[in-house]
Amino acid sequence: MDLIGLFEYEFFRNAFSAAFLMSVSCGLVGTYIVARRMVFISGGITHASFGGVGISYYFGWAPMGGAAVFALIAAITTEHLTRKKLIRNDSLIAVMWSLGMAIGIIFIYLTPGYSPNLMSFLFGSIITVTLTDLALMLALTLVVALVFTIFYRIILFVSFDEQFARTRGIPVMLVNYMLIILVALTIVLSIRVAGIILVLSLLTIPQNTANLFTSNFGRILVWSVIIGFIGALIGLFTSYYLNIPSGATIIFSLVILYLVARGVRTLIRSRNPEPAIQ
Repeated sequence: MDLIGLFEYEFFRNAFSAAFLMSVSCGLVGTYIVARRMVFISGGITHASFGGVGISYYFGWAPMGGAAVFALIAAITTEHLTRKKLIRNDSLIAVMWSLGMAIGIIFIYLTPGYSPNLMSFLFGSIITVTLTDLALMLALTLVVALVFTIFYRIILFVSFDEQFARTRGIPVMLVNYMLIILVALTIVLSIRVAGIILVLSLLTIPQNTANLFTSNFGRILVWSVIIGFIGALIGLFTSYYLNIPSGATIIFSLVILYLVARGVRTLIRSRNPEPAIQ
C-alpha cells in the first residue's frame, strides 16, 4: 500500500494528527526544559504519573485523568520544594520516580478482574489515539503555542537568568509554576504516543538536535517542532510497515536524526575549521 493510501484509515489519520500536535507541544515545552536543565525533573514527573494510572484502574476511573492529577501534584511539589531548598533535586526526583511506579504497580496488581494491558502506557501506541485524545491534545497545543507566543521574551529571561528577570519586574515564581504545569500536562498527553518509559526523549532529543546548529532560543523552538514531527512521521510509517511498537520506532527515528545531524555538523566543521588564535 502506498503512503497516501494509508490516510484512508481513520486510525492512521488520528495518528498523523497526534504526531503533529505532539511535535508542537513537546517541541516548545521541551526547549524550556532543556534550557532550564530540568530534564531529570521531568523524568520524575513522568514516572510519578504512573501512580495515577494504577489508582484509576483500581477505582474504575479514566487512566489519563489519574495520570494528569499525579503529574500535576508531582510538578507543583517539585517546583515548591526546589525553591524552598528543603530537599536536594536528585533525592526528590528519585523519590517521585520510584514512589509513582510503586503505587501504580501495587494498585494494578490489586485491581479485581482482568489485568489491563499496560504496554501502551509504558511504551506508547500512537495508532490507538482516539478523537477524545486528539481534542485534548489540540486544546493543550493551542494553549502552549499561545503562552510561548505571548510570553516569549519573559520565558526567555526566566529560562536563562532569573535574577535579571526579577530586576525587570517579571513575576518569576508565577511564570515557573505556569510552565511546570504545562510541562506536566504535555507529558501526560504524550504518554499515548511514546509511553511513560520513552516520553522524556520527545522533550529532549529534538531540542539537542537543533542545538547542534544554533544556540538561538527562538530557532531551537521552531526546529525542535520540525525535527520532532519528522521523527514522529518516520517512526509512524516504520511502525506500521514492520508491525512493531510505535513509541519505540519514533524514539529510534529521533535518535537516528540526532546522530545524522551530529555527523553533518562534524563534516561541516572539518571542511570549515575555525581559524587558530594568534
